[in-house]
Amino acid sequence: MKEMTAQALKPLLTDGAEIAFLDVREHGQYGEGHPFFSVHLPYSKIEVLAPKLMPCRAVRCVLMDDGDGVGARAAAVLEDLGYNNVAVLSGGAPAWAAAGYTLFKGVNVPSKAFGELVEHAFQTPAISAEELNSLQQLDKDLLVLDGRSSPEFRKMSLPRALSCPNAELGYRLPMLNSDPTTPIVVNCAGRTRSIIGAQTLSLLGVPNPVYALRNGSQGWRLAGFDLRHGVEPLPLPQPDPEALAAGSAKAAELREDYGLPVISGEQAQSWLSAPDQTTYLFDVRSKQEYAEGHVAGARSAPGGQLVQATDEQLAVRNARILLCCDNGLRSATTAIWLTGMGHRVWLLDTATARTETREAVPVYPGLADSIDLAGLKTLVDAGALVLDASRGLDYRAGHIDGAVWTTRARVNSSLIGDPDGIVLTGRCPVLMAGVAAEIKSLTGQPPKNMIQGNPASWRSAGLRVVETPQFPSEADCIDYLFFVHDRHDGNLDAARRYLEWELGLLDQLDEQEHAVLNPLRPRVVSERLENAARD
Repeated sequence: MKEMTAQALKPLLTDGAEIAFLDVREHGQYGEGHPFFSVHLPYSKIEVLAPKLMPCRAVRCVLMDDGDGVGARAAAVLEDLGYNNVAVLSGGAPAWAAAGYTLFKGVNVPSKAFGELVEHAFQTPAISAEELNSLQQLDKDLLVLDGRSSPEFRKMSLPRALSCPNAELGYRLPMLNSDPTTPIVVNCAGRTRSIIGAQTLSLLGVPNPVYALRNGSQGWRLAGFDLRHGVEPLPLPQPDPEALAAGSAKAAELREDYGLPVISGEQAQSWLSAPDQTTYLFDVRSKQEYAEGHVAGARSAPGGQLVQATDEQLAVRNARILLCCDNGLRSATTAIWLTGMGHRVWLLDTATARTETREAVPVYPGLADSIDLAGLKTLVDAGALVLDASRGLDYRAGHIDGAVWTTRARVNSSLIGDPDGIVLTGRCPVLMAGVAAEIKSLTGQPPKNMIQGNPASWRSAGLRVVETPQFPSEADCIDYLFFVHDRHDGNLDAARRYLEWELGLLDQLDEQEHAVLNPLRPRVVSERLENAARD
């Protein structure tokens, strides 16, 4: 196994060649502090996520653990999957920090830092919660658009807001508003998508006054105003032929103004089949549109969420990213933001591409049950060791009395003993599969007795189910991020701390990290600024 020091790795992250810097710790550990350029690939789900995040098996991979040896175990799994250029960061995250490099709290850090930079660069107009509430109380004509995903909107939304995910804003706006004087407010839960959404409408040249809601729904609650909960998003309106044509013309204008390259379907397929370079192909339309038919080989990644969570989709720096939609507008606006984040992006000419309806990424098969509920009851009554591979919080909420909670990273020989005497259960088949694979790697055979379950099924088998609200402890519950986790559930102090964290991101970036974030401007504006700087 190859190892690499933090000092040796740091310059490689921006050397122009492909590299995947992978944090193989669990979600809670990752969210408590990780390097800016790292991407989360939890060891518990590595077989499922690696092919999606790293489609090219030849890519340089550097794995980071907590200095506990999990990186070496993850490296062995990746090598078994066919990855042939894998190294482990010596000393893990503690060594990264000891070298003087920052570990960033939270998730989606590059996207959120970029949003703050966009606001600074373009002076995005903003409206406060108090100002918006006053306008609504006066029944002023205005349009409030929530740029988050539909499930997030359903959880909580502002009064009178309509769900319209960020990439859909320009595409759907002609069907949502016909008055060029109506003020438009874009909101999210915090800051990033409010800023990016408002700035998207601005770069599209929308004549309306456009504002980002400062601090989003959290700012709204901190101002003392109530949110709606459980409101079902209205179906997004379908653009009429006139709107589609206008959107297509605007997309062509953006491609010219921002210098966005276009690639043919034939060239795209050639890139996708290349064995030595990484190419991602994303369909940035809605998931429903994707399911109805999409370009062959494309993965669904609605554009607003792709920009918001690049670290959940793009593990390989300097990879080739291809985007597609229908009339080009959604892929063009998404490309502008991704390019500004330092990614290499092309727009696919869909007229030359083959379409299909099957999912581009195969589903990991997981595990098949080897016993039934009656067999589970018999084994438990006989004193078998029950391992529960559920998420930590799910275990707290209900598990078989006497069951031992475990995650893949914590499985060891002293825990399992004789694999034939183990019963493996849990709510998630993927997590169970990871634990089973770990047991097999340690003992040479997987556990013989496995059954997926939940408190209801366990009770139906006559088993006693117990709750342990404080166990596993927060320290042991490494698969859950407790950092401001309840900011959307009424904890206003957590909301304040989250907003302070987001506002402080730019100050944490070092020169290398800051240099990759360059919000894209139209070429004529960029040339004018360059000339002014020279003068």
